[in-house]
Amino acid sequence: MMVPPGGYGWWYADAISQDGRFGFSIIIMIGSVFSPYYAWSGHKHPENHVAFNVGLYGKGVRRWTLTERGRGAISRTPHALKIGPSSVAWDGESCVITIHEVAAPFPQRVTGTITLKPRWRTASPYALDTQGKHFWHPIAPAADVEVAFEKPAMRWTGEAYFDSNWGTEMLEEGFESWDWCRAPLPDGAGIYYDAILKNGDTKRLALRYHSDGTVSKMACPPATDLSPGPIWRVARTVPTQAGTQPQTLTMLEDTPFYTRSRVETHFDGTPATAIHESLDLRRFSRQWVRCLLPFKMPRRA
Repeated sequence: MMVPPGGYGWWYADAISQDGRFGFSIIIMIGSVFSPYYAWSGHKHPENHVAFNVGLYGKGVRRWTLTERGRGAISRTPHALKIGPSSVAWDGESCVITIHEVAAPFPQRVTGTITLKPRWRTASPYALDTQGKHFWHPIAPAADVEVAFEKPAMRWTGEAYFDSNWGTEMLEEGFESWDWCRAPLPDGAGIYYDAILKNGDTKRLALRYHSDGTVSKMACPPATDLSPGPIWRVARTVPTQAGTQPQTLTMLEDTPFYTRSRVETHFDGTPATAIHESLDLRRFSRQWVRCLLPFKMPRRA
């Protein structure tokens, strides 16, 4: 992925263990979208702002890493990308993510390997705006994952998800906010994308991926308010079918502009446990928020 000046690109993965006790999220970024350093530089050189974000969830293993690095830290081949000491590679069947990072704001080693095997892969990206500046590709809506960490010590298997986003302008230039959620379903996976664009337009996607790799559109029901983030009070919504009420199971992240959680909801009439995120780019654009970010996002140029 070649990222133009002023733009961004990232690969995202998340997973939950079979017993529901553990999880992770990973964002591998070129032109780090949430970087105050990239913003303060004028977004001129995306490859000078690269990062490997890892969030680990679960009792005794919770960690957060997001060290930004400069252009000298990135190297790539047609099937692999390395940022600093961490890397992601495709071996023909699986995506292998090797992590050697240090958590923030309290330094702790985070070392391990994640092997994510898609049950199928999709070919088509989706435009998220009306001007063709922002795209999303759900590469593997459903996948199997093996997690093996030395620090913190844990091993588990579960179900996972893998996608990619890219754009030629920054997120806050194109969007006010978005809510997104995805869930495994008995015959595949479901995804909701509900975005409010900067110009006031909306972009709503409701997709059901089937186990044979085909995709169909679902009706996208009206959005229902979830309880806001408990500390920073970021607003959260999820499309909800009549006669049902979504429930938050676990708050995984609660930040001044972003939340991630596990929720109980429905996809096309099917009950499901979903990973849900809410992103408020109006909040993110405020200077006081950007001044907080270096505490959890150190830069090592």
